[in-house]
Amino acid sequence: MSLLRLDAVTASYGATQALFGVSLDLAEGEVLALMGRNGMGKSTTIKTICRMIPVRSGRITFDGTDILRLPSHRAARLGLGLVPEGRRVFPNLSVHENLIAAARPGHWDVARVTGLFPRLAERRTQGAATLSGGEQQMLAIGRALMTNPRLLILDEATEGLAPIVWQEIWSAIARLRAETGLSILLVDKSLAELGRVADRAVILQRGESVWSGAFAELTPEITTRLIGV
Repeated sequence: MSLLRLDAVTASYGATQALFGVSLDLAEGEVLALMGRNGMGKSTTIKTICRMIPVRSGRITFDGTDILRLPSHRAARLGLGLVPEGRRVFPNLSVHENLIAAARPGHWDVARVTGLFPRLAERRTQGAATLSGGEQQMLAIGRALMTNPRLLILDEATEGLAPIVWQEIWSAIARLRAETGLSILLVDKSLAELGRVADRAVILQRGESVWSGAFAELTPEITTRLIGV
């Protein structure tokens, strides 16, 4: 059974329609890459899943539960863990306070998160606003893991990072896949790195799903035509 399923989802920002029919299916323990050029609806799709914008039509289910009319906080409690684009850590809180702010009981605790990202242990009492961009991204991922989600959603988690930190984030994602079996929905532009961790991919074009399949089936022709790389 699917952990997450979207069926022909349409959504709008006010009067402006942004999604015109997004369908995807993510199984328990699977890593799914959500791909497409800039402005094609990837972040909007994530916001609809997390119930941050209303849906005009279609259906969203999480572990068999219809979440279409749930507020975002109730959807999160079902097991959605979001690492939003732009990090959005709590700047006035320390690293430790950020981690425990929304923590829920489960496998992930401060010790395991700082084991994944040792820099966070080194900066435990440091204010989040004083961290580098890469360290803030580690903190955003750690904070999401502390909610002990069933599905971790990463929206452009490596965008704009220095190469060494970029690689640390990808190494952490690979560890999550290999060691925990956590379900992951991943938006990123790096085909090479996505190919190392993703089981399948869905490509969006103008707010609509236009291709889905095993990541290994992505050919240069498909990526050139639909993604531009």
